[in-house]
Amino acid sequence: MKTDLGMGLDLDLDPSQDDLPLKANTNHMLVKHYVLDLTVHFEKKVFEGSVFLFLETGKGAGEFCDGDSGTAGKSHVMPVIDLGVSKVPIAEQSASDASDTACGGSHRQLTSDCAGCHGDGLTENSWENESSGDFILVLDCCDLAVTRVEEVDVTLVPGMEAFRVKDEGGVSSACPSAPLLQGLMSLPAACWEQQHSLYYHCSRAPTPSGAGTLLFHTDKWSLQIRKKGVRTPHNFPRSLRIWYETKPEGSSVRWTKDQSGRLCVYTVGCPINNRALFPCQEPPVAMSTWQARVQAPSDCVVLLSGENEADPVPQENGFSCWEYYVTMPMPASTFTLAVGCWVMAKVKPVSGEQAMATSAAHAQQGSLSEKKQTSSDGTLGERLIKAARFLCEADNSILTSNVPNKGSEMDYFCLNLHPCSHVDFPCRFPSAAAQAQAVIPYRVFAPSCLLQRAEDMLLPLLSPCLAAAFSFLGVHPFSRLDVLIVPAEFPSLGMASPHMVFLSQSVLTGDSSLCGARLCHEVAHAWFGLAIGARDWTEEWISEGFATYLEDIFWAHAQKLSRVQTEDQCQLKALLRWRRLRDELQNSEEELQILRPNKESTGEVSESGASLVKHGLNPSKTFMQVHYLKGYFLLSFLSNKVGEKQFLKFFRNFVEKYHGQLILSQDFLQMFLECFPEIERQGLTLEAIYADWLDRPGIPEPLLHWSAAWLRSAPVEEVTQEVAKWIHLSRGHRKGSKRKRTGPKVNFKEGLKETGQSGPRRAPRSRSSSSRAFGHLSRSGAQHQASLLS
Repeated sequence: MKTDLGMGLDLDLDPSQDDLPLKANTNHMLVKHYVLDLTVHFEKKVFEGSVFLFLETGKGAGEFCDGDSGTAGKSHVMPVIDLGVSKVPIAEQSASDASDTACGGSHRQLTSDCAGCHGDGLTENSWENESSGDFILVLDCCDLAVTRVEEVDVTLVPGMEAFRVKDEGGVSSACPSAPLLQGLMSLPAACWEQQHSLYYHCSRAPTPSGAGTLLFHTDKWSLQIRKKGVRTPHNFPRSLRIWYETKPEGSSVRWTKDQSGRLCVYTVGCPINNRALFPCQEPPVAMSTWQARVQAPSDCVVLLSGENEADPVPQENGFSCWEYYVTMPMPASTFTLAVGCWVMAKVKPVSGEQAMATSAAHAQQGSLSEKKQTSSDGTLGERLIKAARFLCEADNSILTSNVPNKGSEMDYFCLNLHPCSHVDFPCRFPSAAAQAQAVIPYRVFAPSCLLQRAEDMLLPLLSPCLAAAFSFLGVHPFSRLDVLIVPAEFPSLGMASPHMVFLSQSVLTGDSSLCGARLCHEVAHAWFGLAIGARDWTEEWISEGFATYLEDIFWAHAQKLSRVQTEDQCQLKALLRWRRLRDELQNSEEELQILRPNKESTGEVSESGASLVKHGLNPSKTFMQVHYLKGYFLLSFLSNKVGEKQFLKFFRNFVEKYHGQLILSQDFLQMFLECFPEIERQGLTLEAIYADWLDRPGIPEPLLHWSAAWLRSAPVEEVTQEVAKWIHLSRGHRKGSKRKRTGPKVNFKEGLKETGQSGPRRAPRSRSSSSRAFGHLSRSGAQHQASLLS
């Protein structure tokens, strides 16, 4: 059977072409959990190790004809179970021991003469001809040297017998472990610690005797896996271990040196995301959890998008082992990793209130290494185990009927009178402790040469910026935050991931305004872009437009500006963004100016789940700000229609409804119109918003009328006057100079009348009340533009 990639997807797509292929057949099978076990080799510039996949059938699996034994599609009912699994710390077993357990020796030795390990030497035609109708699992993969793919026998893993169904008459002999793994993946949120412990032990399980190796083939954009004779997803193995090595040229990670000259590597957030770091399912709908065990030289710090603050465990080979985990299902593209000789900035003394909030937050964090954290009811681990057994031994109806009293040990989990709409996971939103936690625990890391600047500028801003975000949007979706100053060649000012933010060294220059505004932008992504993601990657405005809009709100609040100062600052920023947007739209392809390029087809995929990200590989798109700016102006336009106070209340309601889910533009806009029906009666319909803002290139008509008012605003006039004084004084100091002008004369006054952008690098000594609000806007150059538009 030829794998259906659909939508005209060419197997030999050239990476220099415009559209990015997402080949994973997520409608057939979905990855629910990854276990990564990697070792960093700086001398070779590679990661080496394995990734273990836990799979379940997708919504389109039933369309396959059942040619195997057993009954495809038979539903599995999870039995009442008692998990008595003893937890073994991951660090107790070395990577070499794991290889021996799984394969009986080094995976490199085994693959050299293994008939099942087809690599790049196999042509696409011969692979298709050999498949003979077998079901093929397709994963997104690029620039990876895959050496072996194997299924494992989880039936003997201690604790897995609890998931065995008494009547297994409908279970296919081709996949006897399927009911056990389905039971494991179906555990309720309160059992997450036991679930992750079993995930880990399953990932170390041996291969079935004489039948563990699977056939595989890699092409430019994918890894394709099949088991001979298996024709349907229902009978395909539900757990796979893939041995591989990254390539130095793989663009998912960057091997470089930090500003102190020390070797480091980090995920760069490139257009192909993480498919050159590990084989995965890239489409956003493939939301999964993960665990990662990373071995690195002992002088390195490993940072990863995980819920826990990992402690290094020394290994005999001179390396240290770091373990992280995530319990909130997220797209694989959000996985982030950084390994280097980072130094943690020292947090200066905080107020008593902040110290209490930080202490309470730490008390909520679990750890697979079972680091003891005491409370009035015992250790956190003991409380979670009690909670897990309470749920697992009771009828499933407890999830909806027997809600614990407020303040009980079960309050941490999603068990409240208004349950969340997302899939079951240990969500923070219903937690009373999280609802009172304005500032989550945070850490800052930097190269040693930038440590002092990070301590002086960045650390003091984190608490007020996090508190500002909390005051408008409520519960922080993630329990902690690491901030890393990345190497100098980082291509952006910042990048947000679960529990982690990368910031450019550029934010540490000048005063705190650039750093604070950028930090607020990345903090906003915790809600829009991460906790709420776009179901279609082409709708980037859902992430970037929202973060740009909220950046101004958060930063003004963090600065404690008055209402007048806030309005002044926002007007100037709006004018500068308008000018940037106008210039960009005049000098770019019209196709790249559309916020919803797929229009009515947005969110649609092929029968298999494969799709294309329109313009995903277009190099011009990398430098464009249209999704930031047009999205920002659309939200500002809607805010003006109903008033900012009401609009921000709506934002909070939207977050409470959609956190933990993927959305399209219409989800947000339709809810907005339903909440403010008077707007629709005035003629602002969903179709009108599509036509004016999302589905056509150029400047939206409402924005043309709106911008005229900014040019006449008081802040612009004040800045124009201040700059005129600066120019006059500057010319006076140059009198008598023999230096000749080498370029054309620039009329700064005229330029400011048009754009409101100011030129001097330092502000005048005397400042009016509104000058404080936009004083940082008086810097010129790339730094100033980046602070507003990146």
